[in-house]
Amino acid sequence: MKKTLALAGAVAMAASVALAAPAQASSNDGANCAQAGIGTLKSLDLLQAAAQKKIDYSTLADAENGPIFADLPEGSYLSLGQVVKLHTKSPELFAWCS
Repeated sequence: MKKTLALAGAVAMAASVALAAPAQASSNDGANCAQAGIGTLKSLDLLQAAAQKKIDYSTLADAENGPIFADLPEGSYLSLGQVVKLHTKSPELFAWCS
């Protein structure tokens, strides 16, 4: 039960961060991209791991082939909030946002 509540809290926090996105990407584009990212994590059964900061995003990053179009160093364990901010600020970094 505690894990479910923590996960729900993390998702709610991620959604609120997405809605408060800076204007670098349009609000709708950033929010839609963040939602697509959360959906991708869900479909891969990784949302809980992401909420617990247990995903090394460098394993998903390839600057030319994606699905995350960036060079990330090994050990890039980001909080779910950081990942959502990246989706809202730079949706072009994510294959599922194009």
